[in-house]
Amino acid sequence: MQNLKLNYTPKIIAVSKTFSIEKIMPLIEHGHFDFGENKVQEAVEKWTDIKEKNQNLKLHLIGKLQTNKVKYAVKLFDFIHSVDNEKLAKKIVDESLKQNRKIKNFIQVNIGDEDQKSGVEINDLDSFYKYCVKINLDIVGIMCIPPINHDSKIFFEKMKNLRQNLKLKELSMGMSSDYIDAVDFSATYLRIGSKIFGNRS
Repeated sequence: MQNLKLNYTPKIIAVSKTFSIEKIMPLIEHGHFDFGENKVQEAVEKWTDIKEKNQNLKLHLIGKLQTNKVKYAVKLFDFIHSVDNEKLAKKIVDESLKQNRKIKNFIQVNIGDEDQKSGVEINDLDSFYKYCVKINLDIVGIMCIPPINHDSKIFFEKMKNLRQNLKLKELSMGMSSDYIDAVDFSATYLRIGSKIFGNRS
């Protein structure tokens, strides 16, 4: 890693998917606030009570969000990292108004142009962002999951440039295997699971 002098501190999202609340509690008690979950239903069952008791906790949905789960996601989560189509964007706006909750959102970018992955294509990103602004969806940044078995730095550099072009504040990228490289390319949120909780069984 280069000796970078950062003018910000990246926030670590402890990716707690599949881990029980008992495994997560020591981290909460230590004062960590940001946690990431992949599935809405699992998060609702795990976090509803604990979030009511801990107002400082911030929950991040980092997995794909189906439109029929939006009302539950808006009620529980503070950040949604996987906005990738107009129907979903509109549903989040409508549900946020109904519940009077302000959710911060990231556009997921299919940075590796992979057929099997969700995300907005790079060529469509500008127009999709403009659509989100038009409908008053609060987009704070962009997110990506780089292709596996490739050099993440190539994709992180692209994401850094895309973020700058859109003049967005946040950049959600970097996981346990490549978070140091992500920091080199100005990631503001790192999604780290196994380096914190150990490998999933």
